[in-house]
This record gives sequence, C-alpha cells and structure tokens, in this order.
Amino acid sequence: MALVIPLSKGAGPISRQVYLGLRGAIVQGAFRPGDRLPATRDLAEQLGVSRTVVLLAYDQLLSEGFVEGRPGSGTYASQIFGASPRAAADSARLRLSRFGTSASAAASSVDFPKRQSRSLRYDFAYRRSGVDEFPFEVWRRILMRRARRASVRHFDYGPAAGSLALREAIAIHLRRSRAAVCDASQVIIVNGSQQALDLAARVLMERGDRVVVEDPQYQGAREVFRAAGAQLQPVPVDRDGLDPARLPRAARIAFVTPSHQFPTGAILPLARRLALLEWAKKANAVVIEDDYDGEFRYEGQPVESMQGLDTEGRVIYLGTFSRTVFPALRIGYLIAPKSLVPAFTSAKWLCDRHTATLEQETLAEFISSGAYERHLRRTRRANAVRRAALLEAIHKHLPEVEVTGDTSGTHVVLWPEQRTSEEDLIARAAAQEVGVYGIAKYFLRMPIRSGLMLGYSGMTEQQIREGIRRLAKAIA
Repeated sequence: MALVIPLSKGAGPISRQVYLGLRGAIVQGAFRPGDRLPATRDLAEQLGVSRTVVLLAYDQLLSEGFVEGRPGSGTYASQIFGASPRAAADSARLRLSRFGTSASAAASSVDFPKRQSRSLRYDFAYRRSGVDEFPFEVWRRILMRRARRASVRHFDYGPAAGSLALREAIAIHLRRSRAAVCDASQVIIVNGSQQALDLAARVLMERGDRVVVEDPQYQGAREVFRAAGAQLQPVPVDRDGLDPARLPRAARIAFVTPSHQFPTGAILPLARRLALLEWAKKANAVVIEDDYDGEFRYEGQPVESMQGLDTEGRVIYLGTFSRTVFPALRIGYLIAPKSLVPAFTSAKWLCDRHTATLEQETLAEFISSGAYERHLRRTRRANAVRRAALLEAIHKHLPEVEVTGDTSGTHVVLWPEQRTSEEDLIARAAAQEVGVYGIAKYFLRMPIRSGLMLGYSGMTEQQIREGIRRLAKAIA
C-alpha cells in the first residue's frame, strides 16, 4: 500500500520522522489492529530513503508496542487499540471544577474589546500604550548589559516577592509620584496586575463572600472574583465615581479604580475616598485600589492614592507597567499591608514561583537611572497633545455630546444624546472606517444610556481629528 509520510530536512532525524508518521497512522486508525505494515524494503523505496532508516523506525515502534513482529510473515499493527479507529483527542467529556465552570462561562466576557474583524483606519482602541514612543534602544542596552554581566546564580530561582532592586525602585517612585506610604518589603512583583487580582481573590476571600465592584467595572476584576465564587455587589458610579452612600452594610472586599474609573473615567474625590475607607473600617473589609492609569493626569495636581490615606492597613494597591512601558513585559506589582505580606508572598510562590529575573533587573535600572521618569514626561506631553486634538475635534463636530474621563488617563467616554443601541453606533462608525467601543458589557445592571469608549494614546493628531469628523457623521 502507498503510505504518505512527509519528510523534511529541517524536521529532525529521518528515522524519527518515519517513526512518527507510522505511529500516527496506527493511532488514528489508518492501520487497524492486525493490519500488515509495508515491508521495510518497499517502504524505503517508496520514501526514497535507506532501508536502515526504516528499520530504525520499525524497531522503535516494536519496542513501544505499537506493532508486533511475526517471524517469516512481517510486521503488523498491534491489537492494543481495539477494533475501531481512535476518536478525536478532544471528544472526551471531562468534568470541570467550580472554578473551571465559572471560567468557561466567562469566556465571552473576558479579553475584549475583540480585534475588529477588519482593520479600520481610525481605530480608537483604548488598551494601546504608546509603544512607538518607548525608548527601546535604552531598554536594549540595559537588557544586554544585564545579560552579559549576569552570573550563574542569576539564572536560578529568584525570590518569590521579586527582585529587591526593583521593589526598592518601585517604592521610591510611588512615594514620590503617588504619595504612597510603603517600603520595599511591602512590594510584591507579579506577572501583570491581573495576577495580582487573582492572588487577592485566593488570599482574601472564600466562596460566597460579598465583593463590592463599581458599576460599570473592569471586567478582568469582575470575572476573577466571580470565578472565585464571590457574590458581586455592584455599586453605581456617577460623575464623581463610586458613591459611598450606596455601599452595602457588609462585604469582604471593595474593588475600585479611583484615579480614573474604568470605564467612565471619573475621578473619586477626597471626601469619597475617606468615606470609603471609613466604610471599610466599619465593615472590616479590604479595599483593592487599581491605579492602572494613575501616571497620566493633565489638569491640576494628581489626587494622592487611597493607599497613602490608609492608616489601618486595609488598602492593597495594584499597579502595572503594561500601560507605561509595554504590555508584553508582563510585570506588575501590588503593595500589601505588612500584615498580609507573608500570605501574598507565599501565594505568589505557590502560583508560579517567581517573575522572570532578568526583566525585573532591567526594569529596576530603567527606573532608578531616571529613564522611566523621562519616558513618562515625554508620554504625558504626547498624550496631552493628542487629548487636546481629541477634545477640540469633539467640540467642533459633536458639540452636543457629553464627554467624561477627559482630565486623566488615555481614553474618554462619549455619551450620545440619541437613544440608539451601542451596536448600531459601532456598526455605523465602522462603515466610516472608525473603530469605537461600547461600555454596556462593563455593567452588571442594565445601563441607562449608551456610551462609546475612545482611546487616543495610539493615534496621531491627524488620525484623531479625521476619526472624530467621520464619527460625527455616523452618530448624526
């Protein structure tokens, strides 16, 4: 019989390729139990290889039990696989854990916005960082220098909490830029803020515990807590962020984004921050402060972090370098109250042992050398120019549309007056080659009105102005 086994010079030893081809044919049922395999001489001639190559493949199949040798008769497929071809590998119906079931149910809710089905010329995607402006040459020089100087011990396991140099650099930066009250011992390095959320859910809550979330809210936090078995308690957000007067009497955790509420962009004022901390004291709750966009503010002085106002050790502060360095770095951090540091450090070790050492040390030098702060200043200036172009274009082409979130961060939300579904608005914008994103999916309760998120950090001024002009045509 003719047998197709593709052979390639770059795919390893030829005898191994022949072995894999025959093995696959047996496992998938092309050879049924008891079927005779081609004679080694015939197969060698068919494949254009030496007989020795085929003999090596047959010997390997024989030693592993895939074939049986019958003296004077030939080689036959083993009876081990039964009388019918094996089913596809993904046909088994496996039982999921409660977490697995929750994660599966969240599959349609996480990792959005999805990429546009086609590329749009004016895409206001809001999760883009200013990668084009990042000083990659500086980063490469530090990385290469660190790699060349690294001793053997640098390639062993590192501390679960992270590189001490990076933890110290982060603590110094946060004390200066965000008025955080912390030292390096409280900093735990994680693989992005999403891992910090996962660790917080594992360390702080049991199934059935109440967790307060803003409504609308960051879906990455919502689904982490939901998968962990939390009873989510949505609290409405207005122009000043989460309303403390609407907080439930008791909850285990409150998750907030006070510096630039996601997605509305509201900034939680000082009075509400203090009220939230007072609620946490009475409820014996923990506040998780996600400061994902805290580095970007364009009007007035930045509002200090809630962590810096905390006098009881109830606030866990999350930060990430995905927005300020580049997303592929996957380095974030959490600032834990000292009483929780041992639990979070152990949880990090149990989860993935530690974060990559070389990247941590590169980032530590990038921060401590001043390069990070210079990059932030350049990025703030560039984003401020883009923001000005965005607001000018909105004022010109969409003067009746309400805008929120424009004083900080890297995205705004437009609230059209007309009662039109977000899907219709997004489709009409796409017809004008404009990409915008709805906020309905971020609500736990039914949203009262439609809103469109527009990110601007990855666009030029010209693209922003033309994109808004076209968006105005779509909304009209």
